[in-house]
Amino acid sequence: MLSFDDVPTANTETATATPKAPALDFTPSPTANENSAIGTTQTVSSVSVMPATESGAGATGVEQIEITQKRITVDEKNIINCRADLNQLVPFKYEWAWQKYLDGCANHWMPQEISMSRDIALWKDPNGLTDDERTIIKRNLGFFSTADSLVANNLVLAIYRHITNPECRQYLLRQAFEEAVHTHAYQYVVESLALDEGEIFNMYREIPSIYAKDVFQLQFTQELADSNFKTGTEATDRRFLRNLIGYYIIMEGLFFYVGFVQMLSFGRQNKMTGASEQFQYIMRDESMHLNFGIDMINSIKLENPHLWTNDFQQEIIDLVKEGVELEYAYAVDTMPRGVLGLNAQMFSEYLRFVANRRLKQIGLPEQYPGAKNPFPWMSEMIDLKKEKNFFETRVIDYQTGGALSWD
Repeated sequence: MLSFDDVPTANTETATATPKAPALDFTPSPTANENSAIGTTQTVSSVSVMPATESGAGATGVEQIEITQKRITVDEKNIINCRADLNQLVPFKYEWAWQKYLDGCANHWMPQEISMSRDIALWKDPNGLTDDERTIIKRNLGFFSTADSLVANNLVLAIYRHITNPECRQYLLRQAFEEAVHTHAYQYVVESLALDEGEIFNMYREIPSIYAKDVFQLQFTQELADSNFKTGTEATDRRFLRNLIGYYIIMEGLFFYVGFVQMLSFGRQNKMTGASEQFQYIMRDESMHLNFGIDMINSIKLENPHLWTNDFQQEIIDLVKEGVELEYAYAVDTMPRGVLGLNAQMFSEYLRFVANRRLKQIGLPEQYPGAKNPFPWMSEMIDLKKEKNFFETRVIDYQTGGALSWD
């Protein structure tokens, strides 16, 4: 059972500040392979790889395969800068990572399983929704449709290549698939409602509050996706940790929550129930992503306490505070007037409450004393409780492998 207040699995105690990334555009940097040789004896087969570097950067999984009697032990495993063979999944060192992979697989869903018929009828009804309600829906589809793509790009182009633990990589592969499902869900809603696809999918370039959040996040990906970037030094390891915090704590743990509250509020009022249900399942996925990220961040801190300096901690606090301001600006932009029983001031309080929780989860002090949660029902939405059985709402006519046409 998931909880908004989940306690992270990995404990940490104690990470140097670095300058902020330069001005950015929306073109991700290319990736490149980086490797370090492993093993000591006769080569059986190999792939074309670059030679080992002198830095402490870890294995990539594409090193030469060599005959050796040496087997991987748990003690040899680390999340970053590990030179053990990444192709050997077991023995597990981080049981929490494998369990989260299994939980993600058990949590599988697809957008087409959720009926949009009531949403379509309500959207077509000229008196079905107010203009403000329609703006909220379109703004959130505009933000989320590219936000999950940014997260997926960061996973594939930046994080995955620098994580040197196979069970963590296994979860990252599952997460990347789920990000694709989320993007599919937004497209499904847009298509169902016959919205202007160009308007929705280009909002991140046209709406300042969305643009500002995406540019803020893209800085983290661009640096790590650079082919010259390698972990293995104190400076680069700290930049990698900064990326993880930027995406898991700020993007998935903060930037998504105004939209989640807004879209789930429609469902609570029996409006746009199909879209609201999709966002509920997306939020459940993102809660799992967040908890995995917190465990990974805390594990890296535990294994590399020298990264968690006072200056770096302050840098992270400042980034979270900037994230709060950017998300509040988005809240005001999406709903300049009160609607759905919500108003912008409620989100000011809520974002401070969420930021306190995120900071605490990675061992940093709360920055907004006394901040309260004006939406206690959100925890129930994440848990899905059992007011509605998820599987009772799903289309169960799956095709098995033998029934599929491979032509």
